[in-house]
Amino acid sequence: MIKLISFIIILVSFSISSGSTIPDERWIDFKKTYDRKYETLEEEQYRRDIFLKNLDLIDHHNREKFSKGLSTYELSVNQFADMTEDEFRSSHLGYLGDRVKTPSNNEYTMNDVESLPAEIDWTKKGVVTSVKNQHTCGSCYAFSAVSSIEGQHALKTGKLIELSAQNIIDCSKPEGNHGCHGGNMDKAFKMVIKNNGIDTEKSYPYEAIARECRQSQKNKTIGATIHSYVDIRRGDEHALQSAVTKIGPISVAIDSSGHFHQYKSGIYDNEDCSPVHLTHAVTVVGYGELNGKQYWKIKNSWGKDWGINGYGFMSRNKNNQCGIATMASYPVV
Repeated sequence: MIKLISFIIILVSFSISSGSTIPDERWIDFKKTYDRKYETLEEEQYRRDIFLKNLDLIDHHNREKFSKGLSTYELSVNQFADMTEDEFRSSHLGYLGDRVKTPSNNEYTMNDVESLPAEIDWTKKGVVTSVKNQHTCGSCYAFSAVSSIEGQHALKTGKLIELSAQNIIDCSKPEGNHGCHGGNMDKAFKMVIKNNGIDTEKSYPYEAIARECRQSQKNKTIGATIHSYVDIRRGDEHALQSAVTKIGPISVAIDSSGHFHQYKSGIYDNEDCSPVHLTHAVTVVGYGELNGKQYWKIKNSWGKDWGINGYGFMSRNKNNQCGIATMASYPVV
């Protein structure tokens, strides 16, 4: 019995002195999953420390909040787990500025919410292309604009065509966008109007780096055209709901601070989210209700590893949480 007790004490002491092996195993799994290779041992140790700090935050949220029903969303380790929040913001966000007011765009309003369906999901109607990954380029605005143009083009023509975000990144600088350093969707729409269309993704593929504009003036590779765009009444979630129902996928900007980049599932409900400090662009592709909680369904541009295969659910009708209805707009095909 004394030997057994001594063995247990030694085993426990070893576990304490060496630290839990589980975080180390998850670090190894993370590096393998995302093919992480660091140039020096110092860099690896630095990244490991960041990873463990993020892991602790994720596990604490899931254990103390989500599993106890105190939070409606779950977090997970993803491709951003070895990045600081500052690094993430500088490389994966990119919504900038206010709306561009031109004579061609009107304001969409709506008050009769009772006549709208309880839910809609455009991903099930053949007007939404696959989830993309912007990588370390602040081009979310281009992907959001492209998604809404793709949807409008498909609804009008019956043809779902993947369009070029790179075309917008490279060619909307004269309108005031900044390539991989951010921009907004209205300026992207303005560029597409001026250039008489946007190229297909196949003819002008994504590179995650800003280059000189290479759009053909012969229109041989144009995938879609638009003639105007419409802004939705600022901050009006009912108008946004109406537009999603009657128009299709809608470009929006949101505040993506906090845990948003670590989101895995559930309805993202963050009362600290700002309705005016907008940092990221996504596309609203539907809405509905789950367990009594209303949500917006969004398509993101951080790859399929983020959220639910690249999609997420955000709180709806909670005082325009995260500013989802603050800068909503759509193109007119």
